[in-house]
Amino acid sequence: MGVSVELNPGLTPPWVLPPGVGLVHVRGLGLNDTLHFLLCNAGAPALLMVHTNSTQSVVQVDWPSFINRSSAGSLKVEPQSSVQYSSALVFTRVWEYDDVNNTADPQQTAESSFYPPYELQNFLWSDLNETLDQSGLTVKLCGGERTESFLNGSLCLQFSAFESVGRDQPWPSLHHNANSSQLHVWLNGVTPRGNHSRFALEFQSVGDSGFQGRVDVHSSIDDEYTPSIFKVSQWVSSPVNQSGVWGYNQWKPVAYRKAVPVFEDATPCKHSQLVSMKRIPQSRLVQAYFTEHPQTHGLNISFGIDKDPVFYSDTKYISWTVLVGMGEPPADSFSTLIIIIITVGLGTPLVIIIVGGVFVWIRKRRSHSSGYEPIN
Repeated sequence: MGVSVELNPGLTPPWVLPPGVGLVHVRGLGLNDTLHFLLCNAGAPALLMVHTNSTQSVVQVDWPSFINRSSAGSLKVEPQSSVQYSSALVFTRVWEYDDVNNTADPQQTAESSFYPPYELQNFLWSDLNETLDQSGLTVKLCGGERTESFLNGSLCLQFSAFESVGRDQPWPSLHHNANSSQLHVWLNGVTPRGNHSRFALEFQSVGDSGFQGRVDVHSSIDDEYTPSIFKVSQWVSSPVNQSGVWGYNQWKPVAYRKAVPVFEDATPCKHSQLVSMKRIPQSRLVQAYFTEHPQTHGLNISFGIDKDPVFYSDTKYISWTVLVGMGEPPADSFSTLIIIIITVGLGTPLVIIIVGGVFVWIRKRRSHSSGYEPIN
């Protein structure tokens, strides 16, 4: 797959975006289809994925309407008849709560223990042009509020696109392919509003009508790529009354308390139940693209574990990673090293048993043949 990156496609003078606002378009060209990823920080940051059955499909933006917020239908992928599937992942809020009972479970926490949430649609974001790496297919987005909490801190999202199958080196080392992208999210240096503060991340998925979503949790016997983590969570989208998966968000249930984590910096994370939302989130990208009564669902990812002695204030850092892609989610498989170890581990005892059995059989044969036989 050939992958190209552009910033603010088709934007020409005299039109200019507000400071810090940008639209990144990543185009993955297949043999007979195209996969478009669009990342935008106007309003709540959102990643839109559009799959078409044409190699000629293009993104068209009506910039005057997009900039002036009269944005319904101002962003299209043409020809529209080629669009097979569309979905968007929108980061809407960061929740902070005072975990006085140390349960690390916001679902069981009293409402009075929650601080007012951080509304990401109101954040001020960094300039995407300064962090866009066209050769590395990455872009970083950092933002915050004009409050004391974010005086020396920020919420950051790093988007990565891929041309082939592989894994990132840093944990959780999710297994990606050319049909997927990755969002690495971290909260760094933010001053907590309590001594026992923990955080949860709210995000919403917006998609075409006629699709239904669910969250599956799969187990594995292998933790080679993400030590001590034997599960993977997958928020998948399927056509109604069909079993095939058309799109997904995939993550390991783990977060890290350091930018360069070691095993001791890992902490579990868990997701809430999937909830249907009555309206689409305040994202200009989503509002510009979806016009035909899309479906919106949301869930929260919370960090920490019951009786966890480490709170956010101890490191002032937490990170989490999710894959966003088309088709069936990538599945972990055993590496060559693990296969060799398993083969040796299981094969050696079997060889010993077989050799031992043959040795005993030979001894018995010899003993029987050398025994006394009377002469008639």
